[in-house]
Amino acid sequence: MRLPRRAPRSSASPLTPVISRRQLLKFGSLGVAGAASSTLVGKVAAAAEQHVHRVAGAAGVATDDHSGHFGNISVGDVDLSRFDPMDYLKDFDPGKVSTTADGKTLREYDITAVDVEIEVAPGVKFAAWAYNGKVPGPTLRATEGDLIRIRFTNAGSHPHTMHFHGFHTAGMDGVFELVGRGETFTYEFIAEPFGLHLYHCHTPPLKRHIHKGLYGVFLIDPPGGRPPANEMVMVMNAFDTNFDAENEIYAVNTVAHHYMKHPIQVKQNELVRVYLVNITEFDFLNSFHTHATFFNEYRTGTKLEPDNFTDTIILGQGERSILEFTYKFPGDYMFHAHISEFAELGWSGMFRVTP
Repeated sequence: MRLPRRAPRSSASPLTPVISRRQLLKFGSLGVAGAASSTLVGKVAAAAEQHVHRVAGAAGVATDDHSGHFGNISVGDVDLSRFDPMDYLKDFDPGKVSTTADGKTLREYDITAVDVEIEVAPGVKFAAWAYNGKVPGPTLRATEGDLIRIRFTNAGSHPHTMHFHGFHTAGMDGVFELVGRGETFTYEFIAEPFGLHLYHCHTPPLKRHIHKGLYGVFLIDPPGGRPPANEMVMVMNAFDTNFDAENEIYAVNTVAHHYMKHPIQVKQNELVRVYLVNITEFDFLNSFHTHATFFNEYRTGTKLEPDNFTDTIILGQGERSILEFTYKFPGDYMFHAHISEFAELGWSGMFRVTP
């Protein structure tokens, strides 16, 4: 399914070669990227040529076998010492916890915005703006009714803010109180309502500040919590690496194809809970599809009864859902965007189910 998108920026010079994401893979396979290797576009295309190969099976072993669903995925790993998508998957930050004089749970966080280079596919670097140096930023976790206090420092090169989805006063909305370079602003509000939310920079131009990487997950548990489960966070994001207002790299948790090469371990019949957020820019919709099982969907997670029982959902920009499912049989099972182009360009992964 092709989706409507914004037209490429009109400011591009007619003399400037613009390589689309489709051409990127095509050029890589044809090996012509070297002719443009002195340009950023050339570097990206060269990286694609170098790393887009055929691999066989979930083990990620390179091969010349040109068959099956495992063609056209990146080979090798990004620098996992700087950001490991497997660690991010289950890294919930409860903050520094204490109790206020009136008995409330106080959770304090220190968040700093910085300019940082990240690796979105092996050899493909992206100049990002990031909360605490990572894209996505830390997953902040609280319980409904907690008092949240966030000391936000801007160490980046542009003004930034933090806008939290949920309830708060106008002065805590992260829209008008731009935080300049070297400045600090403290956000304080009660965590409500319970559900799966997000936070992101709200400085104009908003599209640029979000696409550069200033976003993260804000999870508020209901009082009493949810049933025990194998929990994980998945943020659907994408990256425009050649500045043509279209994305060349798609991913869940930033690194293209990472969970194809490193399947996520789950147990047969165990309850799996995915906190799924769509923060993809430039494309109006993104999707999630599981193989060999169906899931209960809790839209925005603001109630405890499921809204849907399916194996495919579509989320608009900023939408999120909690998904709960089990696998009946051991084996390797794909999950991916059901927009095939996104899956081919990085948004696909595997669950490895063991007895």
